[in-house]
Amino acid sequence: MPPALRWPLALLIGAVVAGTGYYLWQRQQPAPQPPATQATPVAPPSSTAPVVQHPIEEAAAESKEGALPTLAESDSALHGALASVLPKSWEQFFHLDGLVRRIVATVDALPRKSVPQRVLPLQSVPGRFVTAGQAERLLIARENSARYTPYIRLAEAADTRQLVAVYVRFYPLFQQAYVELGYPNGYFNDRLIGTIDDMLAAPDAPDAVPLTQPKVLYEYADPELEALSAGQKIMVRMGSENEAHAKAKLRELRRALTAKSAQPSP
Repeated sequence: MPPALRWPLALLIGAVVAGTGYYLWQRQQPAPQPPATQATPVAPPSSTAPVVQHPIEEAAAESKEGALPTLAESDSALHGALASVLPKSWEQFFHLDGLVRRIVATVDALPRKSVPQRVLPLQSVPGRFVTAGQAERLLIARENSARYTPYIRLAEAADTRQLVAVYVRFYPLFQQAYVELGYPNGYFNDRLIGTIDDMLAAPDAPDAVPLTQPKVLYEYADPELEALSAGQKIMVRMGSENEAHAKAKLRELRRALTAKSAQPSP
């Protein structure tokens, strides 16, 4: 998962894991699609404004970084911030266009049953999903977890305080993208915390994960695992060791995001 970057890693972790898992889970890797500026939510937004549980506007309002770019013109500013703290190779992992919208849409989709390909922020992962055994005893191969390890290391290398500070700084753009996604009364930071909680609630990955392949895509043979959200399935899919590291980082990020001291850098 993700690197040493001053950015909303809570977002990035969900987006990176989601994108990686989605591509690894497929036998075929379709060409990436451009991001949609809007998507239809599973349920229509409520006409009543919800109670905000994890407000972040006060912290954002105190930022001394100056005016933000518009959402449509935000890629350059984000790329510049990332390039100042990340190795040059970071760009090869991501679709660099519409990055805020891609991440917001992915974070919103993770607690659901699937993540649309068109919103993923990641480039297609080289290689194929690795299985072991035969049709009657098809399993996720142990070596498949190695595909996730670089991303886990990237996430662990990130400075959580700096990531949250930059997220606070750019929060108005994430909120705008969430409203445009179809939630005029929604609050993105609450959705982010809910997504993190959903992924933390994933069961511990068993040593052997049986699969079925009714059509093109693989499915979990265990009905309880197959019924999990997209984010939880990915947590299980990455293997027990990677899952433990990912959950530790997510807990750290959640604490930072919900702390009253989550203020932008001066």
